[in-house]
Amino acid sequence: MMLGALRGEPRHIVRMTAGLLVLTAAVVAACWALTTIEDATPEAFAAVAVMGGAAITLGFALAPVVTGSPDPLDPRRFGVLGLSPRRLAGVLAVLGAVSVPVFAVLALATTTATVWESLAAPVWAGILSVVLIVATCVMLARVAMALTSMFLRERRSRELSSVLVVGILVVVVPVVVFLASLEWQGSVPVQLTEAVRVLALTPVGAAWALPGAVVAGESVALTVVVAIATPVLLGAAWLGLVTRILTTTERPVSVKERGGLGWFTVAPGTPTGAVAARSLVYWLRDPRHIVNVIVIPVAAAILIVPLLLAGVPAHLVALVPVPIVALFLGWLPHNDLAYDSTAVWMHIASGIHGAADRIGRLVPVVLLGVPLLAIGIPIAVSLHGRWAILPAMVGLCASLFLCGLGLSSIASVLGPYPVSRPGDSPFQQPQRTGPSGVLSQSLVMLGAIGLSAPVLWWSWLALGGDLASAELALWWGVGIGVGVLVIGVAIGGGVFRRRGSRIMEFAEAS
Repeated sequence: MMLGALRGEPRHIVRMTAGLLVLTAAVVAACWALTTIEDATPEAFAAVAVMGGAAITLGFALAPVVTGSPDPLDPRRFGVLGLSPRRLAGVLAVLGAVSVPVFAVLALATTTATVWESLAAPVWAGILSVVLIVATCVMLARVAMALTSMFLRERRSRELSSVLVVGILVVVVPVVVFLASLEWQGSVPVQLTEAVRVLALTPVGAAWALPGAVVAGESVALTVVVAIATPVLLGAAWLGLVTRILTTTERPVSVKERGGLGWFTVAPGTPTGAVAARSLVYWLRDPRHIVNVIVIPVAAAILIVPLLLAGVPAHLVALVPVPIVALFLGWLPHNDLAYDSTAVWMHIASGIHGAADRIGRLVPVVLLGVPLLAIGIPIAVSLHGRWAILPAMVGLCASLFLCGLGLSSIASVLGPYPVSRPGDSPFQQPQRTGPSGVLSQSLVMLGAIGLSAPVLWWSWLALGGDLASAELALWWGVGIGVGVLVIGVAIGGGVFRRRGSRIMEFAEAS
């Protein structure tokens, strides 16, 4: 089966061979690194083993969904053999263990167990840990593959995979920044110790933490129960999925009839979902939108230079770019309607509810803005050096971003102004005969800043060490932002329905 993966077109063979070599080199390097820290304290090695092992185990669950690759052990392929679901599930589980990723995990788990043995862990704990780690990874991969084949189609999985990758980055990047910010000072940080204790009681970390718990002299009963129960429950889920797959007939319409619909396949079958899918296509393919997105981080970075030249301390400058990005992200859709040109007639002629149009148009900005802010805020706070300012930063960015979206929902229907036509250069802006463009841009931006003024004040006080102000900035920032967004969508939706004819006149004239 593994050799069969190396068959096919030359490009495929080269790609698979290169991937195999990279994986082998990474595993060898990781095993060597583990053996070099035999002199570390059990607490330090537990932090490395449990955190890294939990990430590897979680990867077995996420990889099938992210890659969207076909499952060579799909139970449907073996349905003609006439095996019972129980027997077929067992055979496929055993075959699933014969793969390069599982061999890599086996090598890492064995090396980890060997190091634990040198740190006074009993042999039985290491062997049990290796067996449970491999069993958990194999069953996680089987269950994830089965779920992917049942609920995700090839085209749909492509769009959902991109969303999932973004979600993973939102989680991973702040975690990495947090780990990098910890001060070891010759011992394991308290925060990391607590994280390891929590992971030791989870399905992804229990098996990796078992030898360390024995060495530490802690009660291992709960860890052992979680570590054993995880592959057992996953095995039961795998059996149930195999039974369902073998006894359920698929509807043959999904792939061929909906395969070319892209984001429309992913979005809900509602007016809001249709507008959101259409907007996502525009934002991902229209050079005018792409240029607007690229300009935002560039503008934020440019602001750093004069501040540093003016003598502002670097730890304060580090906090400036992210709120600026949040402000511009909220400002982005203030003229979104103008980019549709005459295609906006579909929204008007269909009789779509105004709020559905407003919300759908905000979806691409939200999907872009939330990950950027979730990644940027921890990085900015880590560069600043005081994590106590984190709540204030979250509240300030949330207020600027959401207030901007709410005001943009109104401005795009009240004061649209001409932009470059579809197919023209995004840098070729048409002449504007009136002040509507300047007013629309400035009112949205200044309005978002004005509405966020209390949050700005509390954030400033938080910089001086006032922890109570940091909490106020968080909750009031989120509250003000959500309130302005809801009101803005409601007002913008009403204006959209009343000004349908005026909007069409603008679209035809611009």
